[in-house]
Amino acid sequence: MMLMRYLALACDYDGTLSGPTGVDAAVIDALERFRNAGKSLILVTGRELEGLLRVFPHIRLFDCVVAENGALVYRPEGREIRILGKAPPEDFLSDLRARGVRPLSAGRVIVSTREPHEKEIIQSIRELGLELQIIFNKGAVMVLPAGLNKAVGLRAAVRELGLSVHNTAGIGDAENDFSFLDDCELSVAVSSALPMLKSRVDFVTRGEAGEGVIETIDALLSAVPEDKLRPAPGRHEISIGVKADGARVCFDPYAANIMLAGTSGSGKSTLALSLMERLIARDYQVCVIDPEGDYGEVAGMVQAGSAAAPPDLKQTFTLLEEPDYNVVINLMALEREARPAFFDDLFFRLLELRNRTGRPHWIIADEAHHLFPSGRPGSGSGFLRKAFGVMWITVHPEHVSKQVLALNNMIIAVGETREGTIRAFSRAAGAKAPGEFPLQSAEEALVWRPGEIHAYSFCPYSPRAERRRHSKKYAEGELPPDRSFYFTGPGGKLKLRAQNLFLFIQTAEGVDNETWVHHLRSGDVSRWFRESIKDDELADEAREIEQSDLNALVSRDRIRRAIERRYTLPA
Repeated sequence: MMLMRYLALACDYDGTLSGPTGVDAAVIDALERFRNAGKSLILVTGRELEGLLRVFPHIRLFDCVVAENGALVYRPEGREIRILGKAPPEDFLSDLRARGVRPLSAGRVIVSTREPHEKEIIQSIRELGLELQIIFNKGAVMVLPAGLNKAVGLRAAVRELGLSVHNTAGIGDAENDFSFLDDCELSVAVSSALPMLKSRVDFVTRGEAGEGVIETIDALLSAVPEDKLRPAPGRHEISIGVKADGARVCFDPYAANIMLAGTSGSGKSTLALSLMERLIARDYQVCVIDPEGDYGEVAGMVQAGSAAAPPDLKQTFTLLEEPDYNVVINLMALEREARPAFFDDLFFRLLELRNRTGRPHWIIADEAHHLFPSGRPGSGSGFLRKAFGVMWITVHPEHVSKQVLALNNMIIAVGETREGTIRAFSRAAGAKAPGEFPLQSAEEALVWRPGEIHAYSFCPYSPRAERRRHSKKYAEGELPPDRSFYFTGPGGKLKLRAQNLFLFIQTAEGVDNETWVHHLRSGDVSRWFRESIKDDELADEAREIEQSDLNALVSRDRIRRAIERRYTLPA
């Protein structure tokens, strides 16, 4: 069940919200309907704020405005402004004027002109040694501090609103919109958008500009928006391991309920930790219900409760109101007999919070056979029908409530009794067991999706916590020459060495598109990640990018993001 997936709409202005004659009255009506439905609106534009306020009198329809292509966040209700970048250097502006760059406009952070003046701008940036970037928008040329774009501004805006990009749909029309649309759970382009953008989004509207916005709002407000608008298959999938043939084992965060089962000491907690890390790395909020204190020191998570004191639920939910907090709720201080009733109340409140805010995106319940045991009065609570994005961890699936068993569409079994675990689940759930089980090594896990004929084995990824001691070396250390990456280009004319991931990103940004595409299409990037960086997960993701038809700009950005999700790079 897709419960409250889209709580916000992030919308570009020129060419999207606004057409040749401005913003039509029908578009304003649609925005008002969206607001009246209790949802949030975010305007994301390259315009300077003062100019926007002059041409768009309905700005208060929006909860937040991201202006100057991501450099500024404005709250119309309180007229609060937050600037996310530094003002352009005066010597840079003076130099551009001296070079005859016209028109030329400077906002609080952004510098704007038109093509073909990007040539003079690049020359000025080089000569002055500035860390600035150029962003194009249908003939407009925008200059911003390096790394600042609409995606950065959108993330700042959704945080201020207590929301998440995973509960946000975005709509745009031009090349500078790609960064924020790619971050949104759902990306939409109006039919009048640039072909490049339309080829990269989840959905293209039938209508142009404002008509496309109305079409999108109508779909988002429909009873089941997923019937009309859905992310492209695989775009948000989380990978948890790899099969023998190299294929990744993935799940859709908005379509999966997982049961993870196996005997004590079989590696359930390790696999669960790996899954948590991957969800958190992709900005999904995670809440772990921990009856036995097994997740006491998980990086990136806040503890509520301890062995000595039960969790304070008021404090716990105050933490969960903040999208950046991932919470472990420790139940050790509660008597075992009291835990099921406590869990019923807790789980119901978590689902209520999710209905209002879209979060936490994932709830992980350990010792499910104690929290939701079979045969307990009341264990068939109706609110379970609203549960999605839940992982139930247990030693004994046959001792878990049938209502919980029926929710799960992905079963993962670990340990020596993997086949028996899946058969026990099947019997208890009243489902037909798989007919065949593949051969497995001791390190592999079994996966089965109820309704499928076969189970299959895979090798789970190790938690990053186990690899933490190596991360600094790979991110900013110095690999020996024979393990470094060399950008040579198709003719071998270059020999640019990258001895760590930080230098790899830096060098990749600087080489020409032909050189980058040559190494990408040759499989050099994924091969280096696998053989020298020793990161199979990163290599698998890079391999998918290598085999796609993404252009140089987009593929470079995807590779950079994949690295940054896994490694802390130097500032």
